[in-house]
Amino acid sequence: MDISDASRTTTQTVTDYDRAKEVQAFDDTKAGVKGLVDAGIVNIPRIFIRPPEKLVEELTSHQTNSQVPVIDLDGVRGNKLEEIVDQVRAAAETWGFFQVVNHGIPLNVLEEIIEGIRKFNEQDVELKKEFYTRDRARNVRFNSNFDLHYSWTANWRDTLTISALASTDLDPNEYPEVCRDAVREYIKNVTKLGETLFELLSLALGLKAEHLQEIGCPKEYTLPCHYYPSCPQPDLTLGATGHSDPSFLTILLQDQIGGLQVFHDNQWVGVQPIVGGLVVNIGDFLQVVSNDKFKSVNHRVVAGHVGPRVSVACFFMGHNAEIPKSYGPIKELTSEENPPIYRDFLPSECFSKRFSMAVDDNSLLHQLKL
Repeated sequence: MDISDASRTTTQTVTDYDRAKEVQAFDDTKAGVKGLVDAGIVNIPRIFIRPPEKLVEELTSHQTNSQVPVIDLDGVRGNKLEEIVDQVRAAAETWGFFQVVNHGIPLNVLEEIIEGIRKFNEQDVELKKEFYTRDRARNVRFNSNFDLHYSWTANWRDTLTISALASTDLDPNEYPEVCRDAVREYIKNVTKLGETLFELLSLALGLKAEHLQEIGCPKEYTLPCHYYPSCPQPDLTLGATGHSDPSFLTILLQDQIGGLQVFHDNQWVGVQPIVGGLVVNIGDFLQVVSNDKFKSVNHRVVAGHVGPRVSVACFFMGHNAEIPKSYGPIKELTSEENPPIYRDFLPSECFSKRFSMAVDDNSLLHQLKL
């Protein structure tokens, strides 16, 4: 699409366009982006349209044929450990992203949660509305765009989010019935995989295997389950704005449609889906505690005509709600020659800031620098 078309589309007088009013009207439907698609829209509402200068920058960026590293975890408990640690170190230091295969989570568990999230979003809208809220104190909540009311533009997606301690399970009745069993089984498996990955990352930093786990990195998790409907004008919007994650580590399951891109070497690189594979990325908190040894990098999801796209992310958040804990550069990783780059912080402090600003106001690491 010609960017000038977008300029004409988005050029209105202030009196013609009251963004806050349109955002509130959309939010009040509690039907999300899928509600717009079900209504048969041909032109996406203005609240989703990126400014022309952003469209030029984001949607015409050169994309390389590079591939995010793929790491085979087969043998991680045997004679392949050292080789796998080396691969994890290289990926965490240079890309901040990698994919894992042979990770131990059965394929049927992956397929069932993807199908469960699809069913949740495609069930009767009145059933979904029971979970629609912007109250982050709720363990299970459904909405469209957590930053809807203060972002510059909305993203083309709806999200079911589940938050809990990794060591406990929520009351089964808190989960939506349509995906309850699939979500609970996936959480059991992905939190176990998270512990393995934190061991590998600890070793990659030259620490004992238990270090990151002992300081509580996998203590709490948030599971945002994203549903990206097909978009009639995908060149005008994004499924997810470019951002890095306010977490220690993220494990992402994506279906086979694609659309995830990573910013690497000043270019956007597509992360090609692998059947049975999982995407792993370093979060902002791990960049801080590693004192910039590991990199948390920007990534985004492009919108598409083909859909729905479904993905399930697991953010490992550290000590947040239950027992607040302060984090900073690990002492063993700093010295007189390599002094701390960041100040100590509370995860809750970072979440409060993140949930009060647009997702593309990506200044968390900058705010924590000494």
